[in-house]
Amino acid sequence: MADTALAMGSGSVEVLATPRIVALLEQATCAALAGHLAEGCTTVGMRVQVDHLQPTPVGGTVEAEALLEKIEGRRLTFMVSASDTKGVVAAGRVTRVLVEVDRFMDKTK
Repeated sequence: MADTALAMGSGSVEVLATPRIVALLEQATCAALAGHLAEGCTTVGMRVQVDHLQPTPVGGTVEAEALLEKIEGRRLTFMVSASDTKGVVAAGRVTRVLVEVDRFMDKTK
């Protein structure tokens, strides 16, 4: 119930919340990169362009996938989708940027 629009404050109905769908899609991009980044490097989110197309009821199962579509310098753009037992519930693109962790964190000080 914590992942519903009602619980997350992104709507007034008890279906899977759009922010949770976005998080699942970002997790899929990170999983796609696992084991492929140099030591001390990671990626950070830059852009999310997602259409949430269909509701998923409480108790439903959603699977997210990400396919690396384009590399432009340090920018990695993924085609993403999420599906439940009835089909595609969300689709779009997520762009992440390759960064050196220490250098990136220095910017927060």
